Amino acid sequence: MILMNDFKVEPEELLNAQLAVAERVFRSGWYVLGNELKAFESLWAKQCGANHSIGVGNGMDALEIGHRALRIGPGDEVITTPMTAFATVLAILRAGAVPVLADIDPETALLSPESVQRCITARTKAVLLVHLYGQIRDMDQWEALCSENGLFLLEDCAQSHLATWKGRVAGNFGKWGAYSFYPTKNLGAIGDGGALITNDTALAEKMRILRNYGQSKRYYHPEIGMNSRLDELQAAILSCRLEWLEGFTTLRRKIAGAYFEGISNPRIKLLSSPKEAANHVYHLFVVTCKKRDALAAHLESKGVNSLIHYPVPVHLQESCKDIRIDPKGLPESERHAADCLSVPCHPQMDESQVDQVINAINSFK
Repeated sequence: MILMNDFKVEPEELLNAQLAVAERVFRSGWYVLGNELKAFESLWAKQCGANHSIGVGNGMDALEIGHRALRIGPGDEVITTPMTAFATVLAILRAGAVPVLADIDPETALLSPESVQRCITARTKAVLLVHLYGQIRDMDQWEALCSENGLFLLEDCAQSHLATWKGRVAGNFGKWGAYSFYPTKNLGAIGDGGALITNDTALAEKMRILRNYGQSKRYYHPEIGMNSRLDELQAAILSCRLEWLEGFTTLRRKIAGAYFEGISNPRIKLLSSPKEAANHVYHLFVVTCKKRDALAAHLESKGVNSLIHYPVPVHLQESCKDIRIDPKGLPESERHAADCLSVPCHPQMDESQVDQVINAINSFK
């Protein structure tokens, strides 16, 4: 079976390197807010081309801390997408703000600027872009839209590690970018982890305070914060895996290129290819099909695993049915959620496995 992710077949060299840094942490006797975290934050900021990186407990905490650092809270509206992991909207709610859901562009599954424009009110404070599936697109348009309306531009980069638009890495276009290092991400830890990047020094300091109980120095708490710190072990593992990220990203793009070239089944629709290869890092490769469930069963019978990201858009979740949405509704989001299917696209796949996925998709009737 070709799995969506297969950590067991990662290079032995990478495994040994991770074991070595884990031993280093164990022998150091320092496990929280130490030199491993400082080293990783410096490496990640440099890799992203940002002035600051702030390691936190997970991707959702990164989003919540980002909102709170900007004083986005009760009464403030944040426009985002219903086609995302639930954490995106949950973080807005946890910050005390009000999520508003706009529709998507069916060609990319990313937020539609026209839909966002319809959702703006006097209470709108920010637009939270989700670089879904690993793609970053049309950032000039988003910067202009937010500037013209006096809104913060915020970036959920949980799936877009190293994706770039005109040479700038995701997370550098708005006030901050929030990353997840959940194990299945392109840069993943061996547990939960996350980080924010920003070019605003004062904002970065506020984020560091918020992640550590609101503490500016030991026992002094100028803010009501939270406990969300990327620990030393995860930081060390991430520093180690970061050395492999560019190579693994190249492999993901190569697989995606083979899919774009080889998938020819008229029953299967692909999302639009990016304008430049650097715009997409293929955390997920997603197809759509009107008989999605039948396609998934067919692939399984051919030895190909698949997953749905995401089958229930946020506004149809039981806990979110009262959330305000685009006055014209969210038909494209609902259609995409009903049709989308993710197929394997990870750097441990070999050419024969890529061909197996292509042949399985093309043989679906």
